[in-house]
Amino acid sequence: MPVTDVFGALANPVRRSILQMLREQPRAAGEIAAAFNLQRPAVSEHLQVLRNAGLVTEEARGRHRIYHLRPEALAEVGEWLRPFEQYWRERLRALRETLDEKSP
Repeated sequence: MPVTDVFGALANPVRRSILQMLREQPRAAGEIAAAFNLQRPAVSEHLQVLRNAGLVTEEARGRHRIYHLRPEALAEVGEWLRPFEQYWRERLRALRETLDEKSP
């Protein structure tokens, strides 16, 4: 079954690394492939998963394929993480209050 959801796409460390590269600037497929110790077809598969999940777009420039990050696609992840962030903020605040009470 092909990966088409954001969470499935983010599950792979190579795909997360590709997204980090694209965060800096759009990059050609060959430049992305050169950054990994993988065969080009394997990197192409990772790029396809990222495209299918809506995390990147592909632009044809002559013979090159340039990939761009679509950060708005990560909004789903942010929404999912928000309750966990709130939980940990509350836990850290409670810890800080406890430590402040015990400090002279």
